[in-house]
Amino acid sequence: MMTGQWTEVARLRFKGERFRDHALDLSAVTELRQFQKMVAETAKVLWRTANPDRKNLPPHFDQRTRLCLRRIEDGSATVPLEVYLEEPEQPGLWEKEPVEVNQAIDLAYQVFDCIGADLPLPEQFPRELISEYTEWGKTIASGEAVELQPTNKARAVVLNGRNRMRLAAFAETPHVSTVEITGEVLEADVRQRRCQVWVDDKTSVPVPFAEHDEGLVTSALKEHCSVRIRVRGVAEVSSQGKPIRLTSVEKLEIIAAGDQGFDPRIPSIEDELAHIAAGVPAAEWAKLPADLNEQLDHYVYGTPRR
Repeated sequence: MMTGQWTEVARLRFKGERFRDHALDLSAVTELRQFQKMVAETAKVLWRTANPDRKNLPPHFDQRTRLCLRRIEDGSATVPLEVYLEEPEQPGLWEKEPVEVNQAIDLAYQVFDCIGADLPLPEQFPRELISEYTEWGKTIASGEAVELQPTNKARAVVLNGRNRMRLAAFAETPHVSTVEITGEVLEADVRQRRCQVWVDDKTSVPVPFAEHDEGLVTSALKEHCSVRIRVRGVAEVSSQGKPIRLTSVEKLEIIAAGDQGFDPRIPSIEDELAHIAAGVPAAEWAKLPADLNEQLDHYVYGTPRR
């Protein structure tokens, strides 16, 4: 049987007349649900950013980012949020601390801290998450607020109507980022030195090109059935993280159609082994001989014990 423990990671304090006598209005359950989703999605994006060569999330990732409410405390309505961390059947398969949740909550804290101080969003904040963040606080009325305080912070940050409006403004404003796209060239304007790179059947991205790249672009257009163009440069990016248009190009090259290089979506051998190990019942692990490593040839091939 697996054992574990509850660990508190943050507190939400609902402020306002509706939450007097530490009563949690049932409509606030929507806010708890959205905060859970926001934290879980943030944790996934942060993990994938830190592990671009791995496709699958670590075993039990969803369970380790699942926030739970076990009580409501005084202070308007104070909600301690906890995660339950199980002891792994095999040491080393995953962290014993709520690393994923802590990182996600810490970034959320930074976001609302910047919003409250009228500062730009943190540079490391993935802009594709803005839509999730603007969903939080929809039921909070005028004169009400939610305070977020991670366990490792001495003060709380505030979500109120003003801060939600300011965050929503970021969702409507494209930002600039370095991107790399690969696609098919179906249109090119040599006079304007601009082409359209189709990254899929429905999405094209305008790309400027220099005079010395004109030959590459026209070749990609002429041979579009068999080649693709790969471009790295600075682009305007939507709040969902999709390139709108490239404003400058650092590198442009032609590759064969289907030659995308290394595919980070293919799971690594570590991911596959961890996934297999996580699916084996504890009772089956217990059947393995204690000297399996030392006597592997004996158990696999029947050779005499060493």
